[in-house]
Amino acid sequence: MMAGDDARWGWLLAMLCVLLGSEQLAEGQSGPVKLIFDTDVGNDVDDVLALGMIHSLQSRKDCELLAVTITKDNDLAAPFVDAVNTFYGRGDVPVGVVRQGMTPDTGKFLGMAAQKNSDGSLRYPHDLMSGLDAPEAVSLLRKTLAGQPDRSVVIAQVGFSTNLARLLDSRGDEHSPQDGSALVKQKVRLLSVMAGAFAPIGGKRHREYNVVEDIANAKTLAERWPGPIVYSGFEVGLGVPYPAVSIEQDYDYVTHHPLAESYRLYSPPPHNRPTWDLTSVLYAVYPERGYFELSEPGQVIVEPDGGTRFEPRSNGSHRFLKINDHQRVRVTEALVQLSSQPPGP
Repeated sequence: MMAGDDARWGWLLAMLCVLLGSEQLAEGQSGPVKLIFDTDVGNDVDDVLALGMIHSLQSRKDCELLAVTITKDNDLAAPFVDAVNTFYGRGDVPVGVVRQGMTPDTGKFLGMAAQKNSDGSLRYPHDLMSGLDAPEAVSLLRKTLAGQPDRSVVIAQVGFSTNLARLLDSRGDEHSPQDGSALVKQKVRLLSVMAGAFAPIGGKRHREYNVVEDIANAKTLAERWPGPIVYSGFEVGLGVPYPAVSIEQDYDYVTHHPLAESYRLYSPPPHNRPTWDLTSVLYAVYPERGYFELSEPGQVIVEPDGGTRFEPRSNGSHRFLKINDHQRVRVTEALVQLSSQPPGP
């Protein structure tokens, strides 16, 4: 073969790679990730950091926050989320709430939604004043999913499984004639969940909070979700603590910042809080960036006491995240930069 032939074949191969890449993008890999955030905000501060991180990802045009649904049954949870969304310039993001859900206590920082300045104005402006005024979460989930292209939606669930398990049991309505399971199968391409534990903690089997607080629905989700689930276990976020120095230094571009204030109210620095919920969001938006390793395919089993175990199965639709020492450095840097990024367009 002549040198000119080598050049022609090289050019053809390069063009083929471009065309194949374009075909893959056309199959749903291009554009911002269409994201639903399902959270028990108010029980821990990692939910708040994760929500701020989502807004930064949207400012970078890497995701689009379609809706926030809440599994904490407290009337201040929805106003708090609306206040954070408004702080980032996205007060129009719909917020749905659980009815007859778990953990009705106010917690340590949800009261920020009602804080006022000396002139009587809200410290963190928002127009959703009570969870009683918000739509029910399953109805909002159905409406949101029905309005999106097939296999386009990613859900990050970082609280209890209440809303998503109830979604599976929902019937056809004005938004879609399909039942919940069929609607999920048609519209959702990935569920990224912060739940369970897949390694011993302190040498002992660990029963993770998000599962233990709603065992029945966590079991329903693991057994009946009609698509892939990637679990971020307790051990992952525990191994990537959020540096308190960031809270002290990176959020002072405004006098009052909802993320930093929530962090201080939950547990005053110096306190390096684990990044459980942030890891699920990071994977949901950047699954191909190499921030984590994945287990082999299998099935997550939710046991009667809320423990979790993983059974490898070649045809399984579940995996769980793993992280090595090199990845911890990258993940910590990414989470700090994304969480502390100032609001953008």
